[in-house]
Amino acid sequence: MSNPYQPSSVIPEPVETGLEYVGFGARVLASIIDTLLTMCVTVPIMLLYMGDAYWDDQRYINGGVGFLVEWLLPAAAVIAFWLARQATPGKMAIGAKVVDATTGLPLKPGQAILRYLGYFVSTIPLFLGLLWVAFDTRKQGWHDKIANTVVIRGKWPGKP
Repeated sequence: MSNPYQPSSVIPEPVETGLEYVGFGARVLASIIDTLLTMCVTVPIMLLYMGDAYWDDQRYINGGVGFLVEWLLPAAAVIAFWLARQATPGKMAIGAKVVDATTGLPLKPGQAILRYLGYFVSTIPLFLGLLWVAFDTRKQGWHDKIANTVVIRGKWPGKP
């Protein structure tokens, strides 16, 4: 008799479908791409707003405009990309997408917001929640576990 409290896995294992869970190194590369693209938007806006003082300012949040440009705009962009394309530009560059871990379907809005907020939980304890991706069998960070998501892609040619 099966356990009624155990979540059913509707999504087949990636090995059976020609997909793979995306590991730590590829996700770091995607993150670097996303960070550089985000900086290409936010830094010029903040330079227009603050001038050269932007480089000298040691505050974590540079006032209301800084909060909007450096925190809310990137969060909204990431969530919008997850909902519209199932991936940020960095994840698209490595051929990956973020899906619901149970169904394999695109994220729901609440799930995308929860995943984004989960990044803070993953980074606060010395980035342990992000490093978790390297050791987890499904390559899930804490933010993935919190939102019930996985990052998948087609297998690279010649890779077993």
